Parts: sequence; C-alpha cells; structure tokens
Amino acid sequence: MIGITKTFDLGDGRVITIETGKLAKQADGSAVVKMGDTMLLATVVANKQAGENVDFLPLTVEYREKYAAAGKFPGGFFKREARPSDHEVLIARLIDRALRPLFPSDFHAEIQVIITLISADNEIMPDALACLAASAAISVSDIPFNGPISEVRVGRVDGKYIVNPVKSDIDNADIDIMIGASMDNIMMVEGEMKEVSEAEIIEALKVAHQAIRIQCQAQVELAGMIEKAKVKRTYCHETNDEELRKAVNEFCADKIWAVAARPTSKQERADAFEAIKNEFKETIPEEERAGKEILISRYFHDVEWNVVRQVVLTNRTRLDGRQLDEIRPIWCEIDYLPQAHGSAIFTRGETQSLATVTLGTKLDEQTIDTPMFEGKVNFILHYNFPPFATGEVKRVGGISRREIGHGNLAMRALKPMIPGSDINPYTIRIVSDILESNGSSSMATVCAGTLALMDAGVKMIKPVSGIAMGMISDSETGKYAILSDILGDEDHLGDMDFKVCGTRDGITACQMDIKVDGLSFEVLSEALEQARRGRLHILGKLVETISEPRADYKPHVPRIVKVIIPREFIGAVIGPGGKVIQEMQRETNSTIVIEEVGDFGIIDIVSNNKESVEDVKERIKKIVAIPEIGEVYHGTVKNITTFGAFVEILPGKDGLLHISEIDWTRVKDVESVLKVGDKIDVKLIEIDSKTGKLKLSRKALLPKPATN
Repeated sequence: MIGITKTFDLGDGRVITIETGKLAKQADGSAVVKMGDTMLLATVVANKQAGENVDFLPLTVEYREKYAAAGKFPGGFFKREARPSDHEVLIARLIDRALRPLFPSDFHAEIQVIITLISADNEIMPDALACLAASAAISVSDIPFNGPISEVRVGRVDGKYIVNPVKSDIDNADIDIMIGASMDNIMMVEGEMKEVSEAEIIEALKVAHQAIRIQCQAQVELAGMIEKAKVKRTYCHETNDEELRKAVNEFCADKIWAVAARPTSKQERADAFEAIKNEFKETIPEEERAGKEILISRYFHDVEWNVVRQVVLTNRTRLDGRQLDEIRPIWCEIDYLPQAHGSAIFTRGETQSLATVTLGTKLDEQTIDTPMFEGKVNFILHYNFPPFATGEVKRVGGISRREIGHGNLAMRALKPMIPGSDINPYTIRIVSDILESNGSSSMATVCAGTLALMDAGVKMIKPVSGIAMGMISDSETGKYAILSDILGDEDHLGDMDFKVCGTRDGITACQMDIKVDGLSFEVLSEALEQARRGRLHILGKLVETISEPRADYKPHVPRIVKVIIPREFIGAVIGPGGKVIQEMQRETNSTIVIEEVGDFGIIDIVSNNKESVEDVKERIKKIVAIPEIGEVYHGTVKNITTFGAFVEILPGKDGLLHISEIDWTRVKDVESVLKVGDKIDVKLIEIDSKTGKLKLSRKALLPKPATN
C-alpha cells in the first residue's frame, strides 16, 4: 500500500518526509518521519470513554530505540530490549511536556503515544524528530488536539546557529538546546550551553521557532489530506453543575483571597485552603454531598487558581510575603558527612538537598550502550526524591521519570565546569537526596552539587548555581508578574516554569515549560535578566560557604597518579596473561588501570599510600626502559644452564651471562657460583643487531687479577 506523504526541507536542502496510512493502521493515528536514513514510527491511541471518576488527562508517552535500527545486538544476557534507558526516558519527557498542554482540558480519556526508532542514521539524531512524529500521528487522527507542534534541536557551531545539527557537530557546539513550539508559541525548552548570554539563548529560540513553523504547516497540510482528521471525535468527559460552580466561587473566593494575601508557610496555606473547602461542604446537605465531591474539588481548585493569581498581580507580593524578585533565605554547610569524599547541605526556604560526591577510577565509569551511542561516562549525577520530602506517605518503588529528568538537568548544568582528565583524573558521582521540597529541588541539587564538588577538592573551573523562575499573567489586562525562586504552589498556579543554571559569566543549562499563549520574546528576555540577578545572588551565598575547591583531596580519597608510556610497551606492562600487572598490584596494594589512547598508553595508578604509587611508577619506568650497552644493572638470576645464566636486568628483559663472563677465573660449574633468585650486578656488553639478544658480563665489574 502506498501511504500519503508530505515532504519539506529545513531551508538548507535537508529533506524531511512525513508518511501516514502505510504502517500501524489500526492505531487512531500513525506517522513515519524520515530524514536521511533515520526513521521514526509514531502511533497514538485514545480510549473512546474516560475512566470512572477520572478528572485529569491520563496521557502516557513512550519513546523506544530498537537496536536493529542501527544493525546492533542489545547488550546483556537476554539480547532483547528491556526497560527504557535514561536516554529514552528523557526524550519521552521532552515530548510529553510539549504535547500535554494541547489536549482539551475537559478531555479525560486515556491516551497513549508511542514513538519508535526503526532506522538509525549514524549522523542524524532521532530525538530532534521524535516530537514531530508524535504530533503528526495525533494530527492525522480524530483525537481532539490543539496542535500541531514540533520540536527541533538548535546547535551553535563556530558562531552559526544550526537547526537539527548532525551528531558530529554537537560535540563542537557551545549551545545544544531542544525547543518545542506550536505555530504561534514556544512551549518547551531544555538544553545545555557553555557559558552563553541570555541574548544568545533568545536568538536560538527565534531560529528554532522559524523552523518549527515550517514543520507545523506541513502537518496541517498532511492532516488536510486525511478524511478522519477533518472531523474530530465528539466526547463528554465532564458533567458540570453551573449553580454549584457559582456557589463555590461566591463562598470561597474572598476567604481564599484573605489567606493568599497574608504570608503563610506551605503547610499553613494548605491547611487553610482545605478548611475553606470543608467549610463550604458543610453548607450542602449531607445526603447531596457525596455525589458532588469531585465537582466541589474541581471548582474549588479553579477558584483558588484564579484568586491566588489575582492576589499576586494586584498586591505584587508572593504567597510567603516576598517581593517578586526576592530569594528565600539560604543556608549552606559543607563537610557534613565525615566519610564521604565530599558532602554539602544546601537549604533555600523549605527546599533542602544533601549532596555527596564519590571519586573513583576509570573502572567506575558508566558504560553507555544504546543504538545511537556507545562509550563511557565519567561524570554521573543521581537525584532522589523520597516521599517524606513533602510530608507524604507513598510507596517507594523504582526511580521515577521525574527523578531521571531533574538529575539530568543538574548534571548538564555542572558538567561544563568539570575539568578535563589532565586536571581531574577521577570518575565523579554526585548523589542529591532531597530531604525537603517546596519549589525547585533540581536547582537546589545544582547548588548542593557545586558545594560538594568543591568540598571534595575537585578543581571546578567555576562554581555553578541555579534558580527557578515563574510567571503569572492576565491576558485581559496585560498584567504580568515574573517571580524569582518560585514556590511549589507558584509553579502549579503559574504560567511558566523556567529553570536557569550558570556561572557568573554565563548560562550552562536551562529548562522551560510555558503554559500560556502569546509569551513575547521581550517578556522572556525580562525573565532571563531577572533570573541572572537571582542566580548571581545565590552564587554569592555558595561562595560565602566555600570560595574555591579544597587545595587537596581528603585523606581517605584514593590518590590517582597518571603515567604515560608509548603504546608498544602496554603489553610489557600487562605481561603474559596479566602476570606483570597483577604482580605489581598485589605487591604494592594498588590498582592499575591502563587505557590505550592514540600512540600512547595512559596508566592510572590508584592507591591510598604514596610509597606504593612511587613503587609502581619505578617498576613501570624499568619496564619501558631501553637497555643500553655499557650500563650496569642490578639483575635477578632467573635460570641456570650448563653454558651460563639468564639474568633479568629489567622487567621482562633477560640477558645471557655466559659462563665465561661470570668471573676472571675459569668457572667449571655455574651452580657453584650462582643460584636462581640471586641478585647480582651485571654490565650490558653487547646487543645482537639481528636478534636483539642481550649479552651480559659480571667479570667486567670485578677487579682483573694481576698477571705474573
């Protein structure tokens, strides 16, 4: 069957094709997006009815990469794709964040979007095409959707902004950012940068939006060719009671205003709002109340959402009494955990992160094996969010997608400031345990991570801080308020969540979700400038706690000394079957890691004992040494024959001490003079030019007897 296709280019001759009607036809919508040899299949299915008592959008987005797409076998014993990797989860989160706001607010049927990489081009990155595929699948379906949308990656290489750069360009880019947008509005931003300015970020967004408009128009034209997509399905997932809605508003609005207008803590505010809702419930006869619980909660939330926003816009103050650009009180502490290689507590208001740093060797590097990437990572950040952080009781299960996403953002913020292997020989793992949360624990992780790294003695290039920004706006009046260091409630009730991380000289990572239409670049620029001031304020608090990395690592941190040798000597250092290197490790109680890089072998010697390190260095020096004629060596007798003895003068290098070279006097039996294991001084007197065999002499070092 020949499907329906729509083709467009990115403006530089690179062609993208969207195809529908050929694969996965039983799904409500499906589309294949192709660029080069990279192909993605996206499908969407929505239930016909909403679940009972469901008053939210049950949307799930899954992104999977098939190893066969790249002609590879999965790693591991079973040779089958298993649970999604962190990489796949992160891409799914990007798509979810862009799609979710565009389904109607009263649509509550379960929706499942699945995007699969079915063919992989080595240079064309599929993550930049995944949201386009998802949106196209929804656009050609009959599912109500206020799209289309798309995402693109923008990289800046040598000062030039490139839409969807190839894989080899990304390593050289100083901006690597993903942007999701509709025809009219930017909705999602996430990426990492190398200390760039706010103006440069804005320029990247403009370049992205121009490309996204082309992709959205292509989807509109494709959907226009599909009969099913022209008439969206009808649904009724909400039953409303307008009289009840009005009663909730009249009873609760002023009371909510009174609570929101006075400074309160998170728990006080939650308790006060719950009390108001319960007070209203008491006005309804008990026999009628049970059937209206869901509606009352929904209408109360709507009133709360509207009133709290109006309080902020009118009074220009926050729920906790702060000014719009005011940062909550901060306190920090380092070296809190005596046995950790580095540790720090960062507390900002009611948000607290306990961060630890562990320093390891190359053996601790994380191996990455995906269809698109193979390699090792020596900087790892893990983020944990236990339920007690928000005073809740929840089942503790596996790591959530949110934890993976927040950890990745913090990792990307700190990574550009980790020095190279010439300065930092360690594999680094940071763990951020969130002990308390009311607003942007991911930014607390960035700050705590910076402190813990410096406490560990890691020579960070510059310290990094992070801040979460929010915004509340009113389209009718044109009023808006940009909020620095947002609370959890302000995140929930606001129109924007914008996290910005960086040093004193520029941005290293950012993440943004916009929930309102028509946010101008001028307002976004204002938010970025306010974020810069807040970021520098927080950075000042970090520097007050520890102004620069420790001069030395803590006593219990394993020391790593790097030795570089010519590549041809790697085998000699390892020895047959690993004999030489294992013997060195056993006798010196050290760990030796060898990596081949170009024409050299990079050797890491790891030990808590300085003398052990020096011992290993000396042994390696002897192994790679080149024997020289005329040099005297202190060797070991390894073997005795009738014609002489073989003496090891350097590790792995034996020479023949002929019986005639043992002494000036005639030796009848070698064993009468030497035994295996004897340590003797010998002189190298000859190297055979053809075989390279060494000829040694002991008598050359002995006094020559006087002649009669």
